[in-house]
Amino acid sequence: MADSIKAREQKHLDEVVAKIKVAQAEAKKRIDVAESDEAGIRKNFVNDLRLKTDSYEGIMETALSVRQQQQMLAERQNSWQHATTELSTLKRLEKRAYFARIDFQEGPNAKPETIYIGLGSFSDTPDHFLIYDWRAPISSIYYDGELGNVSYQTPDGEQSVDVKLKRQFQIEDGTIVTLYDTDQTVTDQMLLSALSEHSDTHMKSIVTTIQKEQNQIIRDTHSDLLFVQGAAGSGKTAAILQRVAFLLYRYRGHLTAGQVMLFSPNQLFNDYIDQVLPELGEHNMVQMTYYQYAGRRMPKIDIETLAQRFAESNTPAEKKITQLKGSLAFFNAVTHYADHLEQRGMVFRNIVFQGKPFIPKEKIQEIYYSFNRNYHLGNRLQATKEALIRILNRRIAGEMKSKWVEETIQDLSKEELDSLYGDHPREFESADKEFQFLARKVVMQSLESVRRAIVRARFLSINNQYVHMLREMPRHIDLTQYGITQADWDASVDTTISELRDHRMQLINTTPYLYLYDKIAGKSGDREMRYVFMDEIQDYNAFQLAFLKTTFPRARFTMLGDLNQAIFTKENSHTLLQELSTMFDPEKTRVVQLTQSYRSTQQVTDFTKHILKNGEAVTSFAREGELPTMTVAPDEDAALQRVMAELKRNDQDHETTAIIGKDLADCREITEKLTAAGVQVTLIRSENQRLAPGIIVVPSFLAKGLEFDAVIVWHASKSRYGADDERQLLYTICSRAMHRLSLVAIDQLSPLLSDVPADEFEVVNVD
Repeated sequence: MADSIKAREQKHLDEVVAKIKVAQAEAKKRIDVAESDEAGIRKNFVNDLRLKTDSYEGIMETALSVRQQQQMLAERQNSWQHATTELSTLKRLEKRAYFARIDFQEGPNAKPETIYIGLGSFSDTPDHFLIYDWRAPISSIYYDGELGNVSYQTPDGEQSVDVKLKRQFQIEDGTIVTLYDTDQTVTDQMLLSALSEHSDTHMKSIVTTIQKEQNQIIRDTHSDLLFVQGAAGSGKTAAILQRVAFLLYRYRGHLTAGQVMLFSPNQLFNDYIDQVLPELGEHNMVQMTYYQYAGRRMPKIDIETLAQRFAESNTPAEKKITQLKGSLAFFNAVTHYADHLEQRGMVFRNIVFQGKPFIPKEKIQEIYYSFNRNYHLGNRLQATKEALIRILNRRIAGEMKSKWVEETIQDLSKEELDSLYGDHPREFESADKEFQFLARKVVMQSLESVRRAIVRARFLSINNQYVHMLREMPRHIDLTQYGITQADWDASVDTTISELRDHRMQLINTTPYLYLYDKIAGKSGDREMRYVFMDEIQDYNAFQLAFLKTTFPRARFTMLGDLNQAIFTKENSHTLLQELSTMFDPEKTRVVQLTQSYRSTQQVTDFTKHILKNGEAVTSFAREGELPTMTVAPDEDAALQRVMAELKRNDQDHETTAIIGKDLADCREITEKLTAAGVQVTLIRSENQRLAPGIIVVPSFLAKGLEFDAVIVWHASKSRYGADDERQLLYTICSRAMHRLSLVAIDQLSPLLSDVPADEFEVVNVD
């Protein structure tokens, strides 16, 4: 029976693939036609175009001719683009046409329908779909429902159907490998086979194995804030990438990939996920780390890197100040300070010309505060620029009589004179008129730097203003509430001043600095951006979130993370949720919790859970594997031998391995030792590096969001992971492993592992 079902389904698949091949040939033909048409238009354009510039009619005729040619070219380009996109979808469908079939009935009297679901849609006639795109509204019943009555959302409202059959396929190169009939959403067999695959340097799409709770995240179109708390390996990042693909499909024609932005934890991660959307036939969204975003906006300041941030050892007072600067209270205090600048407190600089003040800062201040109370910061700045330009124009007339102008004109070479005359006729009524003309040109040229300084608002100093704000902050916020003394605050301001002199800045200062700048400049934010995604949200602070909300005022936010993995913010992560609730309308906020971890085997997931205290819920998926191993070596050489033995075993089993050290120094050390022993490894030093195939050595703070077949935790020792606030860090490292986890300690094992039951790991001794 099963064989005859498989044979019938293979026959149907062959018929669909045959039609796909016909459509491919037609798409290729359209590409060829568009290309030859475009070449023809370009050729005719060169041959036929006669520039007629002797009369107004001639100019208009030429312009119309050029416009017509441009329109024809645009049409051909459009046709070419459309056919090329279609061809790439068809090529994907030829290999794996679909992955599911659903039989359903819309009502008791309606005739039963059968649909097939794949990575893209395909129809042989305009109204006859052979394959439905996984993002189409009807496809939702494959992910959400079981057999029987199922409801799904359509653009016209809710629709109900009676599902009679759900069949899942694994197809390779046009051949059905296996098929399952199920009453579940996605069968465990299908999920198991997907999860048992080896990891790669690029993340894969999860379209065929989307779970019900992931589907809710993907298809949410109502929330202004969608917050996803997902355990390590729960597929939250994969679900978010499918969500981007869904939104681009759902709002096709109204939303482009350039209006979707993803803030990711590091550049390695960007590299890891950059194939997912193209695999689904979509362009990648705008992708950057918060560090890169701040760096682009502050090109003259070196912002502290991830490695520097991780290596910081702050005093208790500095930790309190960092906590305050990252809070919503501080955001409100900066807002209050900026609003206060409408009355007084703005710091100005002289506008300088030839080494002397051209417009003194006192005059600029007088102008800035001369406007009435209705002028807010942005209007005040614009009105000040206009007033300063008027002063400049008046000064030009006075400056033309200066002796230096006369001397400059006398010393001009023929080339310089020609340049000043430009297209102006050389006939003047008198020598005096000619001198006036040249004098005006010379003065305007030499005062160009002043004009630029006015237009670019160089009379403001954001550095000085930021320092002024920090000095004034105790008037706007009660430091004692945060356990901060005036002396500690002053010392912190002095540190910020010395860093600014060196053109450096800590990441904690960048967001208040940018927010203050935007307030002073009257920026109203990027109104084009419609969706902002933020991964690893637990490593952001409330100030950053409030700032991004004002920076992208029309965007809907999707934030995802695992509060168990807060490497940088540590214990702050839970207050983040409370602060978020005050920023967004509760009616339009949705919190989804993904507790099921799919990445790791049950043994690895169960082991990692014990590292946490009061952690968020994590449920392991029933995928069997071997127990994690623990080794306590007496010295570094013995530890290295254990690592090499594990690498050899992983290599024999074709498992990709990452050796994860706590910091860069530990990673450098083991890389040198392994290289000296003839083992080929790649050390990932910075977030700007590419993920390389083969064995990699990576510091903990760069392993976020990545996954590997096997993970070796290097130096899982008391000396490295001794403090209680490092639990989340150790958990993050261990939860990168998909199939195999080995911990190698030297001298003493980390006390953070003491709660792991003895029957959940295997002790491996070294000789």
